[in-house]
Amino acid sequence: MSQYDYDLFVIGAGSGGVRAARTAAASGVRVAIAEDRYLGGTCVNVGCVPKKLYSYAAHFHESFDDAVGFGWTLPQAPEFNWATLRDNKIGEIKRLNGIYGRLLDSAGVRLINGRATVTGPHEVQVGNERISAEKILVAVGGWPWTPEFPGSEHTLNSNQIFDLETFPERFLVLGGGYIAVEFASIFNGLGCESHLVYRGDLFLRGFDQEVREFTRQEMDKKGVNLHFETNIERIDKVEGGLKVTLTNGESLEVDVVMSATGRRPHLDGLGLNTLGVATNESGKLAVNERFETSVPSILALGDIINGPELTPVALEEAMHLVAHHYGNAPSEPLDYERIATAVFCHPNIGTVGLSEEAARQRYPAIRVYSADFRPMKHTLSGSEERCLMKLIVDEKSDVVLGAHMVGEEAGEVIQGIAIAVRAGMTKAQFDLTVGIHPTGAEEFVTMRTPTRN
Repeated sequence: MSQYDYDLFVIGAGSGGVRAARTAAASGVRVAIAEDRYLGGTCVNVGCVPKKLYSYAAHFHESFDDAVGFGWTLPQAPEFNWATLRDNKIGEIKRLNGIYGRLLDSAGVRLINGRATVTGPHEVQVGNERISAEKILVAVGGWPWTPEFPGSEHTLNSNQIFDLETFPERFLVLGGGYIAVEFASIFNGLGCESHLVYRGDLFLRGFDQEVREFTRQEMDKKGVNLHFETNIERIDKVEGGLKVTLTNGESLEVDVVMSATGRRPHLDGLGLNTLGVATNESGKLAVNERFETSVPSILALGDIINGPELTPVALEEAMHLVAHHYGNAPSEPLDYERIATAVFCHPNIGTVGLSEEAARQRYPAIRVYSADFRPMKHTLSGSEERCLMKLIVDEKSDVVLGAHMVGEEAGEVIQGIAIAVRAGMTKAQFDLTVGIHPTGAEEFVTMRTPTRN
């Protein structure tokens, strides 16, 4: 018999933690998992799932307008009911919470409700219970961070924004990453006067520059008020709302200010610092290819280690971690470079592989293929929305290094393209692929002439 109560103790029942617990248990490992908040973690409760549901809701606003050109008329102007959307979202998340609980139960994983603290290399404490484990996996994810400035206490973060009591007429989001760009679009689509304030010259730093510029143009056309190269100096409560004073001297009156200035590892109170678990310069836990920290019995994955802060990444890390520790080691390490992702702003962004700028730094010569067009749907809808598609190709090998799209259902399209990019397909192979007509996605296999070298 093992000298420990469990072979693996997981702290955090988010996507990565639950996947690791279930997969390890399926291999015969004795597993327990502790969660002090909600099953499914950020993604299910205050992240990907509710955000996508709200994005769907916001798209309907445009769809009602688009339908007119196709012969549809509504008997009266459509009205949006925030409470219906919010409460239906709550019901769906409760359903998903239940599914996660049943998955753990059916896998034979013991679920403990409470915040676990690490009290030793092989020991945790949850409430009054001390539990020993051969290995401890930390998978607690991130937590929203808001900078301090006068009136910053009046801001809401991404954990709080989904459950507003009343729908705001005027909305402002501070930040320039995924979350800020998405919520500026969502609240604009739901009918708000929407503002985005960002200290940089353009949002979505790290994305392909052409994608960033194209997205700015499209969001601006849709009526999102973009304020770049400025920041919030202070927020004051005034009659009927909040007065936001910007560092450029401008002031805005809004009903809600959302802070989307980043997320940090949710490590406070875990006790890892007392054990000397090493962190990197960004405050995340440093791990090796086996996901071991500087204390080998303590493992970590997901948003608290370096890597893209994406749910599918945490899931894949969990599979690799379990394979390393309880199965056959993976034949190759996890490929972090060719991971597809989407930004659910309006229009959507989908991207995989290298940006044009990154490819130019890494390869002596590249070819860039791009198409900027008005989708067929909008020839009748009357919408001025446009679509951008782009391929980055290595001149020497002809391998497609990156694929990018801004347009309707970009995430759905890029998911398929990501398989080709991950497989190392060449531009010649793209060209040999017969397109599906008429679709927007066929542009990825019909772009023949380089836009630039």
